[in-house]
Amino acid sequence: MSDSTFYVTTPIYYVNDAPHIGHGYTTVMGDIITRWHRQRGENVWYLTGTDEHGQKVLRKAEDNGVSPQEWVDKLVEEEWKPLLKTLDIANDDFIRTTEKRHEDGSKAFWQDLFDRDAVYKGSFEGYYSVGAEEFIAEDDVVDGEDEDEGFKVSKIDGTRLEFQTEENYFFRLSDYQQKLLDFYEANPTFIQPESARNEAISFVSRGLRDLSISRSTFDWGIDVPWDDKHVMYVWIEALLNYATAVGYGTDEKRFDEVWPANIHLVGKDIARFHAVIWPAMLMAAGKPVPHQVFAHGWILVGGQKMSKSKANGIRPDEIVDTFGSDAYRYYFARALTFGSDGSISWEDMHARYHAELANGFGNLASRVAAMIGKYFDGVLPAAGATTPAEQKVIDLVASAVADADAAIDAVAPQDALTAVWRIVDELNGYITEQAPWKVAKDDPDSDRLATILTTAAEGLRVLAVVLNPVIPKASEVLWGSLGAESALGGLGDQRIDGIAAWGQLPTGTTITKPSSLFPRIEAASE
Repeated sequence: MSDSTFYVTTPIYYVNDAPHIGHGYTTVMGDIITRWHRQRGENVWYLTGTDEHGQKVLRKAEDNGVSPQEWVDKLVEEEWKPLLKTLDIANDDFIRTTEKRHEDGSKAFWQDLFDRDAVYKGSFEGYYSVGAEEFIAEDDVVDGEDEDEGFKVSKIDGTRLEFQTEENYFFRLSDYQQKLLDFYEANPTFIQPESARNEAISFVSRGLRDLSISRSTFDWGIDVPWDDKHVMYVWIEALLNYATAVGYGTDEKRFDEVWPANIHLVGKDIARFHAVIWPAMLMAAGKPVPHQVFAHGWILVGGQKMSKSKANGIRPDEIVDTFGSDAYRYYFARALTFGSDGSISWEDMHARYHAELANGFGNLASRVAAMIGKYFDGVLPAAGATTPAEQKVIDLVASAVADADAAIDAVAPQDALTAVWRIVDELNGYITEQAPWKVAKDDPDSDRLATILTTAAEGLRVLAVVLNPVIPKASEVLWGSLGAESALGGLGDQRIDGIAAWGQLPTGTTITKPSSLFPRIEAASE
């Protein structure tokens, strides 16, 4: 086990409203990746949290007749933290930007940049998107159409713009154009996938303007440390959470142990902040830049990006209430390509649930345990001679585990599950071809039946481990049904690099038929 920390972050989510499945998607993918690294025996730190300052939150609180602190406290406790439990997220930390550790760390960071002359006072005049909490360059301002007629809107995301004039402090972002381009060239995997990398390079190549880092027309934010008439621009402050959460400005020993982050997982609509502004800030502060920013695509419902105006937003708990948390995690990891836009539907969830989880995986576990119960009184028998049929299973399992492991390193959970499902399909095919029920009838005195069923049980042992990061509840049930807890230790203690070694379940282990891992459900509809 390495002493270094594998540090993964989600974006900190903006708490102007309740979470939707896009938030759940990022968080689950990060959880799968970090659980897999834990299963390797690595020292892992997984961070998520909430972004609670800014003009949009202030206005939302005012609309609801409460203070902004009351508004964010209510949403975090009633909506955002419960999401982690709903989706079985094993995060190590949850940071809120209203916490003292974040405030202290943020002030320390910007005081350092001010002392380094990376910040200066100026004034801003131009368009601002409250919806995106973003200053919009003139090239990206267009006239609105349809319901936005008469307004200026952002060409980037379509949000309405407000013309504002105010005194600000600015970060010398323009100093980092060539430094960033050189960095991208020297670190080709820093921003992924390739489409996000190309967009970042194109954006920086157009030229960078100095960036406002403060607001002076409202006070819901963290004070600029050298001038309390200003609060930090919400994006500038929010990006710092990745550093303040691990001790920047408050625990430098901890920060030095954990930083830099290995992967920032973000939606593609905020990749530019993480791939351009964030590394420039760190360069200015003399701190290491994260190893990778990975931008996933949009989730499309009925071919359209989710939004309230289209009434196609879906809450994660709606899906979990129907299919369960394991199926939720499995579906989004298997059905979508992380890094690309992808469409979902209730019908597809229902079809995959039954075809892949209930019939493919769940039925496999049930059948094997039932046959060991019927033919060997629930006790794992000693296997006989290995034939080419068994060797084919053994070889495929080793190959699939290696491919899944490599896919996780490539931040491709969908490819990891494709590899793992080769084991499910192989075992189902093996049982069909070997027909143990027929062997039990035609040749009951041979050890062939024992060989078939121990091979299947060993395959299930491997599946319990490699599926534990994805479907932890079902994997734990399967592990228990195989008697593996007492024979081999806890499921979380099994290591990816050793699980393909064959013959680990001891002869004589008690096998019990598990409760239905994925019981059939009625057809789901929107």
